[in-house]
Amino acid sequence: MNKNELYPIFLKVSELNVLIVGGGKVGLEKLTFLLKSSPKARVTIIAESFISEIIDLSHKYNINIFSNPYESSFLKDKHLVIATTNDLEVNLQVHADCKERNILVNVADNPDYCDFYMGGIVTKGNLKLAISTNGKSPTLAKRLRQFFEEVLPDNINDLSDNLNAYRQTIKGNFEKKVTKLNELTKGMLDNKD
Repeated sequence: MNKNELYPIFLKVSELNVLIVGGGKVGLEKLTFLLKSSPKARVTIIAESFISEIIDLSHKYNINIFSNPYESSFLKDKHLVIATTNDLEVNLQVHADCKERNILVNVADNPDYCDFYMGGIVTKGNLKLAISTNGKSPTLAKRLRQFFEEVLPDNINDLSDNLNAYRQTIKGNFEKKVTKLNELTKGMLDNKD
């Protein structure tokens, strides 16, 4: 049985420089996904042409667009790059240039050329769940995201805030705090009616 060995992290993309190469529907999908989770993301998009939805988003968010063919000079000061063109040769060049510069890269729809995947994300206030299928089935990640969006109550953020406030009142070392919080929340897993 294969095991998903990806390590999930939550990036402060408002403090990173993201580059998307490609201005078509796949670029829009990746951009929309990024902005849904992180509306303050700093994004640069380069493409020879753009669909109108990307141009519209560039006026509403922190997005710079450049009508240019891809050049490696666009990688300067970038932390994450997403290649979404419909030209495999360009996407593979983006990948090679990123690897040479130690920049994390995702070549859309090509898991072998991805350092990271953009899986399903559920956000309810401060709670954020990331769902990954190891690049095998974006559809499954989408369906699981929809499931969790439905079953997690909208007021779960209140629980998070209350637990945080309680945590601030607990005296003692880290181990004592963890023990008290575990005791308080263990009832969440009980199957009592």
